[in-house]
Amino acid sequence: MEKITVYSKNNCMQCKMTKRFLGEHNIEFTERNINEEPEYIDYLKEKGFMSLPVVEAEGMEAISGFRPDKLNQLA
Repeated sequence: MEKITVYSKNNCMQCKMTKRFLGEHNIEFTERNINEEPEYIDYLKEKGFMSLPVVEAEGMEAISGFRPDKLNQLA
């Protein structure tokens, strides 16, 4: 199974929708909330991301925003 990480923040509707989508499709993931783990902010900025959520999965280009079309590839 692919290792999937979702970078999120509090009060982010797209983050909630992404996590809900993954949960409804029984896709396991690790969540990294930048409000609780601010060390990931610099990591995401270095990768060129300026908004959340960001979804990283092995063997796939990272996804930014709520993208069900891309998330379906993980299902």
